[in-house]
Amino acid sequence: MRQTEIAQLLAGADDPGLFSAADALTRENFGNDVYLRGVVEFSNHCRNNCRYCGLRLANPNVHRYRMTVADILACAGLARELSIGTIVIQSGDDFSYTADDIARVIIGAKADSDVAVTLSLGDRTETELAHWRESGADRYLLKIETFDAALYAHARPGLTVADRLTRLAALRRAGYEVGSGVITDLPGMTPDILAADLLRLADLDLDMIAVGPFVPHPDTPFGRERPGSILTAFRAMAVLRLLAPLANIPSTSALNALRDGAREQGLTKGANVLMPSLTPETVSPDYAIYPGKNAFRADVRERVEAAREAIRRVGKTPSTAVGGSKRRHHG
Repeated sequence: MRQTEIAQLLAGADDPGLFSAADALTRENFGNDVYLRGVVEFSNHCRNNCRYCGLRLANPNVHRYRMTVADILACAGLARELSIGTIVIQSGDDFSYTADDIARVIIGAKADSDVAVTLSLGDRTETELAHWRESGADRYLLKIETFDAALYAHARPGLTVADRLTRLAALRRAGYEVGSGVITDLPGMTPDILAADLLRLADLDLDMIAVGPFVPHPDTPFGRERPGSILTAFRAMAVLRLLAPLANIPSTSALNALRDGAREQGLTKGANVLMPSLTPETVSPDYAIYPGKNAFRADVRERVEAAREAIRRVGKTPSTAVGGSKRRHHG
């Protein structure tokens, strides 16, 4: 698919055809199964100042927290109890946790269980990444947000696309299943930039690809910008499915932050993954990357059951499988 054709689809040239083709391709490769990934957001401390993120270092209005290794492992135990095949260990760029702290989480989470462990810890060193892989971590999620160098530098001050790509390559060398993704309608993004971003994502041959709409946070420099379009995000997800038929694609919580029920709709437009939060409700509202993140105030069991119900409502099946990369094991 050429960039001009993608730009036309993103502009709405053929929504019925696009969404139908994406859903058919998803069913062809994954059947009706939707994988659940339980996310444990263990720290909202971050050393970065991304202009779109509520956890940015310069935001004084965040109630900061850190969970202990024991608390993180308690969440992992709950994931096993609830028959969730993958747990995602996620935080801001918080370097107060040592490489061995994270290794203890990985080893503990995988003890007596075949659960897969995905890490989403930001820009850690290649030595740390290798250590965690050797400790048993299966996957690593490192969002790119956009490949456009100027837009990236504006949105993530002091950071570069080149560094992010270097780290994605390091993850692949370490043997992880690798995930990345973009934000649609990030302030300054044009349809051409988004079309190019989707092609670049597909070219990286990733195991997981996430795409979610921009949600403005009032305590950030982008707080007064317009929210992203849910429809544009749906189109981007569907295009990605056509470009990367075997990738695991989540329907993100950012969709529901903009419109209740949008996340389950995404499961009919190319997505095959949902990621309910397992973060304890005592701290989960403080993991406010954007307003509406973890807004569903319920205990973890209720959140997971709500995710399963959402999957059933669109005629699909909540899977208890680990849901590893089909891209790697295909053929």
